[in-house]
Parts: sequence; C-alpha cells; structure tokens
Amino acid sequence: MDIESLREYCLGKKAVDESFPFGETTLVFKVKGKMFLLVGLDEPVLQFNVKCDPEEAIEWREKYPAVQPGYHMNKRLWNTVIVDGSIPARVLRQMIDDSYRLVVLSLPKKDQAGLL
Repeated sequence: MDIESLREYCLGKKAVDESFPFGETTLVFKVKGKMFLLVGLDEPVLQFNVKCDPEEAIEWREKYPAVQPGYHMNKRLWNTVIVDGSIPARVLRQMIDDSYRLVVLSLPKKDQAGLL
C-alpha cells in the first residue's frame, strides 16, 4: 500500500472527506466530520494512525511489530501503523475498515444511516 492507494481506499468509503487541519504534512480523513485516519506525508516510510477497540489495539501491537501505540493520540484507542511490507494489505484495509466502523458507530443515529 502506498499513499495514493491509501487515499483512494479511504475516499471510497461513504461520507468521507479529507483535509489538513494540523498543517500541510498531516492528511486527515473524516466521516461526517469525525476523524478516523491520519497520515503523515513527511515520513520516510508511510505510516498512519487508526482508531481501534482497546483490546484489538493491543492484539494488533502484539501480532505486528509495525503496529505501535498511536503517536500523539490516545494510546488506548489509537494505533500507529507503519507500512513497511510486514503487514498484508488485506490486514491494513481491515484496520482502516475497523476505524471507520468505530467512528460511524460513535455518530448520532441519524448520521449513521446508510454508512455501514
């Protein structure tokens, strides 16, 4: 996965937009205005932050050394994923899907309609 395929995958989800609220080097993807993925554009190796269920966050970290507690985030709820080739693309997509789903489920019921 590279930055373009990551961007296309995120933007392919319903009600997603992208912005740079933290400066020109941090691309943020939001669903209905709530953040579900951040990616640093100035890193030598692609890495992104995703929201996680607290128990799953720990499981991902134990299974893959390239998954670490969320950098500059709530480390209980966010992971930083380093895309170094050690994690299969389908697993990366699953992490993104899980983050999107968690954020959608945190939205008011009326905003959740048709998103999952």
